[in-house]
Amino acid sequence: MLFNSIEFLVFFVIAVTLYFFIPHRFRWLFLLLASYYFYMCWNPVYIVLLLISTLIDYFAGLMMAKTGEKKRRRKYLIISLCSNLGLLFAFKYFNFFNGAFKVLLGTLNITYNIGALQVLLPVGISFYTFQTMSYALDVYRGEKKPERHFGIFALYVSFFPQLVAGPIERSTRLLPQFYNKIKFNYERTTDGLLLMLWGFFKKVVIADRVAAMVDQVYNNVYEYQGLTLIIATLLFAFQIYCDFSGYSDIAIGAARIMGFDLMTNFRTPYYAKSISEFWKRWHISLTSWFKDYLYISLGGNRVVKWRWYYNIMIVFVISGFWHGANWTFIIWGALNGFYLLFSIWTAGLREKIARFFHLDKLPDLRTIIKALITFALVCFAWIFFRANSLTEAFYVITHLFTGILSQETLAFVFSGLGFGVRGFLIALAAICLMETIQLVQQRRSIKEILEKKPAALRLAVYVGLIVCIIMLGKFSANQFIYFQF
Repeated sequence: MLFNSIEFLVFFVIAVTLYFFIPHRFRWLFLLLASYYFYMCWNPVYIVLLLISTLIDYFAGLMMAKTGEKKRRRKYLIISLCSNLGLLFAFKYFNFFNGAFKVLLGTLNITYNIGALQVLLPVGISFYTFQTMSYALDVYRGEKKPERHFGIFALYVSFFPQLVAGPIERSTRLLPQFYNKIKFNYERTTDGLLLMLWGFFKKVVIADRVAAMVDQVYNNVYEYQGLTLIIATLLFAFQIYCDFSGYSDIAIGAARIMGFDLMTNFRTPYYAKSISEFWKRWHISLTSWFKDYLYISLGGNRVVKWRWYYNIMIVFVISGFWHGANWTFIIWGALNGFYLLFSIWTAGLREKIARFFHLDKLPDLRTIIKALITFALVCFAWIFFRANSLTEAFYVITHLFTGILSQETLAFVFSGLGFGVRGFLIALAAICLMETIQLVQQRRSIKEILEKKPAALRLAVYVGLIVCIIMLGKFSANQFIYFQF
């Protein structure tokens, strides 16, 4: 059941209505059943995996609480981690390693006949396994007492707004909220609805519209070169941002209507002035997860320099691998890790260059230059993320400036990348509108601005946004990009 579908809208309206009519003591059960139904709409069989992950971590938490002996606590933590990572390996990574092992043995003339597993990747498995692992780690560290109410814990794992693509919530933050007695609140509901509308705008008006243009180029890269590849790459940068942040907005807004506070997952990442800042603004729930549970566990920056550099790189490589069992994602992660290391190594040199060109006296210009360079580096890395293979990624890179202004290329670009000038201009206008709103939001909350306007004007803005979504949106029920991870 996709957020951008009529089925979800009907489901959500019914779920919210019943939720506020049901007595508080039964709400956890209703939300749990609604969440399981939501997940089973994709494939009922995979609810078994969700239950397995839930049961293992629930009992691991209880057993860790029964003993103060660290060695025994570690045993239950290992059971939790191995179980969840085992599920991920079997359904997401087995075929990758199996194929690589087959190639390796083939070079040694050793016969290897184990075939690939013919299974579909369960939706959201990378998200809910990481969420349950964070719970086990929090209990092991003593940062969270184990949840004894199995139903509440199962709801924490499966809460439908953020089940399949995050944000990846911490147990210390979300679990206590299920005990709160929540009453219907008009202001909270309007805030949530507005955030959901904004998410739908980003998804169906921008992401799904430019997706067709990006797919046309990236699924046939050898037919294009120069400016076409550059524009397709830039459009993909906005596609993936609008697709994923749009999902997060809908999830956060839906939860807010019901009285739950989910963490912010995106904070205008393309305005970042460095790669380090970009990763503090992009997919914040995952970035902070890797920082708290992997980077710090490896020693963070409290080690000798070479080990610090290793810690940074290993986190980014694993982050890339988390996104998919493909060398393109691994290279994407490694490239971002290299970006960060390079920025550390060249910090002094860049300051000298800035002083030489007197940029230290022009802070606004320097900020713009830094943001543009960061955006260019991020877009370059997106080539590996979007390309279907490493071979195609390298083709794109080596042909970005080939025949950049050729007559054939210009004709294709001015035709709207094969989808018509009107569609192309609508996409650009929608992106410009989004960026304008986000620029204003940097200095002043849009919500605060609207609250000070007459009710009629606020209503006109809301209706205008709805009309814009209905008239300009692409309603082909395109799956969200991060569902595949």
